[in-house]
Amino acid sequence: MRKNYSKKYVLLCAFLMMSFMAFSQTGSIKGKVSDETNQPLPGATVTVDGTTIGSTTDANGNYAINNVKAGTYTLSVKFIGYITIKKTVTVNGATVENFSLAPESKSLNEVVVIGYGTQRKKDLSGAITNVTAKDFQKGVITTPEQLIAGKVAGVSVISNSGAPGAGSKIRIRGGASLSASNDPLIVIDGVPLDNARNADGTSKISGVADPLSLINPNDIESFSVLKDASATAIYGNRASNGVILITTKKGKKGKPTVDFSSQFSVSKLGKEVSVLTADQLRDYVKANGTTAQQALLGTANTDWQKQIYQTAQTTDNNISVSGATKVLPYRVSAGYLNQEGILKTGSLRRFTGAINLSPSFFTDHLKVNLNVKGANVKQRFANQDAIGSAVSFNPTLPVYSGNNRFGGYYEWLDPSSVNGLKSLAPLNPLGLLEQRDDKSNVYRSIGNLILDYKFHFLPELHANVNLGYDVSNGRGTVFVNDSAASGYKRYKDAAGVFHGGTNTQYKQLQSNKIFEGYLSYAKDIKDIKSHIDAVAGYSYQDFKTTTYNFPDVTADGTIVSKPVYPFDKPENRLISVYGRVNYIYDDKYILTGTVRRDGSSKFAPDRRYGTFPSAAFAWKMIQEDFLKGSKVLSDLKLRLGYGKTGQQDIGENYSYISYYNLSNNTAQYQLGDKFYNLYRPGGYYPNRTWEETTSANVGFDFGFADNRITGTIDYYHRKTSNLLNRISQPAGSNFSNEIVANIGDATSSGVEFNINADIIRSTDLTWSVGLNATYNQNKITKLTIAPDPSYAGSPTGGISGGTGQNIQINSVNYPRYSFYVYQQVYGPDGRPLDGVFVDRNKDGVINDQDLYHYKSPDPKGYFGLTSNVNYKKWSAGFTARASVGNYAYNNVFSSTGTQRSIINPIGVINNGSTNVLQSGLTGNSDKNVLSDYYIQNASFIRMDNINVGYNFGKVFKNTGNLRLSANVQNVFVITKYKGVDPEIGTGIDNNLYPRPRTYVLGLNLSL
Repeated sequence: MRKNYSKKYVLLCAFLMMSFMAFSQTGSIKGKVSDETNQPLPGATVTVDGTTIGSTTDANGNYAINNVKAGTYTLSVKFIGYITIKKTVTVNGATVENFSLAPESKSLNEVVVIGYGTQRKKDLSGAITNVTAKDFQKGVITTPEQLIAGKVAGVSVISNSGAPGAGSKIRIRGGASLSASNDPLIVIDGVPLDNARNADGTSKISGVADPLSLINPNDIESFSVLKDASATAIYGNRASNGVILITTKKGKKGKPTVDFSSQFSVSKLGKEVSVLTADQLRDYVKANGTTAQQALLGTANTDWQKQIYQTAQTTDNNISVSGATKVLPYRVSAGYLNQEGILKTGSLRRFTGAINLSPSFFTDHLKVNLNVKGANVKQRFANQDAIGSAVSFNPTLPVYSGNNRFGGYYEWLDPSSVNGLKSLAPLNPLGLLEQRDDKSNVYRSIGNLILDYKFHFLPELHANVNLGYDVSNGRGTVFVNDSAASGYKRYKDAAGVFHGGTNTQYKQLQSNKIFEGYLSYAKDIKDIKSHIDAVAGYSYQDFKTTTYNFPDVTADGTIVSKPVYPFDKPENRLISVYGRVNYIYDDKYILTGTVRRDGSSKFAPDRRYGTFPSAAFAWKMIQEDFLKGSKVLSDLKLRLGYGKTGQQDIGENYSYISYYNLSNNTAQYQLGDKFYNLYRPGGYYPNRTWEETTSANVGFDFGFADNRITGTIDYYHRKTSNLLNRISQPAGSNFSNEIVANIGDATSSGVEFNINADIIRSTDLTWSVGLNATYNQNKITKLTIAPDPSYAGSPTGGISGGTGQNIQINSVNYPRYSFYVYQQVYGPDGRPLDGVFVDRNKDGVINDQDLYHYKSPDPKGYFGLTSNVNYKKWSAGFTARASVGNYAYNNVFSSTGTQRSIINPIGVINNGSTNVLQSGLTGNSDKNVLSDYYIQNASFIRMDNINVGYNFGKVFKNTGNLRLSANVQNVFVITKYKGVDPEIGTGIDNNLYPRPRTYVLGLNLSL
């Protein structure tokens, strides 16, 4: 027994000695974790790799790990939204180690808004790009889509013009239609907006140039752009052109924060149309005109473009208050924009307000989100006819005539005419502006109430109800005084008295109401390493427009004509059911299935419904064992998707119904000495139905060097069937010579590439660069019910300089809107031979059988490049865009750059583009305006924005963060195009309102 006790005693002594030695060799690791601006990061985790010990930083960013054995360890520091950093430390007593984290530019854990829910970026299976506020375009931003111009591969944003609030043409992967809308669906905080544009791209909301100009960009937090069918099919009937989900800023828990921003900018004309000077015009007419024509020249030297353009000023002020009480996060904002146009008399004033309340009840089981946004826009529209008139009006003539007639402005006179003006002569450009007062007053409000209830008995199950609206009220007046040349003596009453000018009104009400309800279920099943989430719902939307028709009235109140109807009230509805299931296995393999069934009142009952399914698969290859330990690759994911989407935005609500329409005042029936308006049948097409687009997508997401370099590459192929096309009808088969029918097919395909790199990451200096590139091509494959080799196609693209002329055509086996022109013949000196064209079919006659397809306005490739540098408190950056392979028809050259347009046969002398000096064209050929000579390469590189800023930090006793910034917009353009601007959405340059160069100073203050 003693022996056993002795052994135990020895073992106990040995154990105590080892414990003492171990205790004597333990130490600690302490330090501080801060961000890139040296501010503490509370809540960051610091762990010792390979162990279970670690710590969390306190409110001051300090951490402490005690009782660490002596030795060498690897520490990992993590904080959401920042790049994980690892550092090797040697512990021998008390060790101090500080860490500075850099923000993660593209965190895979960031939450991305998708249709009816959110997902982590790394779990996405579709082609979705998220753009947040830190990546937005800088400067004077009037409409929301300008924030992401050049930022997203596959998305083209081209401003419609330089006019205040003009908006942009947005195309995702090129669009998918010919006669219907090509605009993407835009959803703001869960409210799908009406694609409120007419067939020509103008706004359906009366009184504004673009419907998006009624939304304040300063309230926007992020954009999610859904591009492929697997991402968009959940929106079915309206998703064939892609979906843009806009999320506005919300209140956050914490102390109240006041954010104030102010911008002041000056805009100037960047480039004038190159026209003849007064001396050049005098020399030209003396060389080519008769004595009588030379007598029409004056002695003045007027630069008409300088007369109509001005240096414009803009102020943009915004303030918001956000924070949270115990149960109520809130954000309230207000904004005021006052923008002048560089074209005189044009302006826009916008007042906006927004409220977001997002309380939760029953221990977060019921979440409520209330969004209300309102805007009032008061706008004066400048008469853009002055732009064309300034190009063509004779610069040898003065601005003012010296008498009071026509407001004192110089005009071409003809004493033999009724109004004393030369018929068809251009009008004084400044007079067109100053003597027209076109003002509007528009209100718009968008709002919704979202209720999300998490069931107590089954917390994985949520019920979501969304009640929303989008209403607008637009009205305005157009007043032209009776002495203005544009309306002088335009109406003769029954007593033989002439009346002039205009004093007409317009008014329109629009409402879009929505109800949606859906159930969502999300569950982690750890036993089988699976995650499943599902959505099933119902949607109802009602669109109603009331357009009031007012009489045509002269300036003194005389009624020229009355409307046939006092108002029009078209209405249409959409009803949908939808579902989606997303399954993730082992955090590696993702399967997504979506289906939506839609009904639209725009179609006959037997063709009203369409079903739009999609499926997608994603493989997180980086999670596989053969890649998991890679020191080069930090992310690699394969995405495959296929699906079908629909299109019902055809612009007409009742075209499937046979109807009778009351004739207008120019088509009356006489009985005795009275004339009567009669009802007559209109054309209709009862078989009209959905355009349908099926698309396939293959994509890779990749990352290198701990995601310092990230990017995506996608290939897609789309086929649109049942395309609407205008076709002729046999005599007697319908009440119209032409109808728009579902008889076409088209395909498009492309490659998108996006890469972002953090080139420098350090405490004081960061430099990030982003590049995106898109290649896209499209082709029409069918346009008639049966193949018809004699059918050239559907003409489109009207131009000036010829009556009823179209320069574009939609034809089988060619891209959409291809130019359709005569092939110009050139002389030995390279100059075009006047009126000489190639006889392409060799029949000895030059006629429309010799027209051929030549180039397209759509670019083959477009690019975006962004760079941002931060050094301590300084920041600088730029955004550039490029477009390659797009061509434009220079309608300014074709309509003003010939001898006939300058020495006009109507008996006036006009100005013209300087092109006339090089081309030598007379313009006497009726085929001149359709010459391929005027199709010009419009590829370009544009520096959109250069910006610099300085952050002063705390300016009011440890509170208030002040930042000053300066930037220049539309800095320069590099192009071979000979017009003012190569970026033309339609491909036809016909006196476009020029985009100004803008210089901006900005202030941001947070309290």
